[in-house]
Amino acid sequence: MSTPYQNEERRFALRMALRLPIVVSGRAEDGAAWSEPTETDDISTSGALFHLNQKVNIGEKLYIRAHRPDGGPTEATATVVRVSPAIYGTARVGVQIVEPAEN
Repeated sequence: MSTPYQNEERRFALRMALRLPIVVSGRAEDGAAWSEPTETDDISTSGALFHLNQKVNIGEKLYIRAHRPDGGPTEATATVVRVSPAIYGTARVGVQIVEPAEN
């Protein structure tokens, strides 16, 4: 039996498919800093989805850096909310932006 809420979007913001080059940084389980260039699959006002080679865990804090159309950098802190296997050993990583940087 279906409920009226089954097919509703349960995200806080609608997502838009957009390939945006970004650099994601964090710390490995051993404490070593890492940084990986990638691109978004989609974005919203509250988060993003992208592929990573680096292993990350739900709840982990990541730092995301991108460039605005005017060339200026923009940075944000994000929390991993979803990790699922993807092609070629990468992972699809969903994050929620928790602290956009003021630039």
